[in-house]
Amino acid sequence: MTLETAGNGTLLIILVMALVTLATRLGGVFVMSFIPISQRVHQFITAMSGSVLVAILTPMAVNGDIGARAALLTTALTMLVLKKQLPAIAAGVIAAALSRHFLG
Repeated sequence: MTLETAGNGTLLIILVMALVTLATRLGGVFVMSFIPISQRVHQFITAMSGSVLVAILTPMAVNGDIGARAALLTTALTMLVLKKQLPAIAAGVIAAALSRHFLG
């Protein structure tokens, strides 16, 4: 199945992605309403969020260009030093832009 991205196709894609995201979030809340939050469940949820982040970032670190690697390294170092997300994200975006501009 193909969907044209010209005209209303793009809007349809965005709406479908929004509905899938909403259904996933609401479904997660619904399922978790039946599970008591013990210490073990809390540790699992905490560990899961970190592993999802690593699963998303590892391919970018391995296969990405110099800009992606500079952004990842700069973001990680800024988070370690400042422990604040917004400055770390901003530093990563700036590092990616500068490295891609000056290093190609």
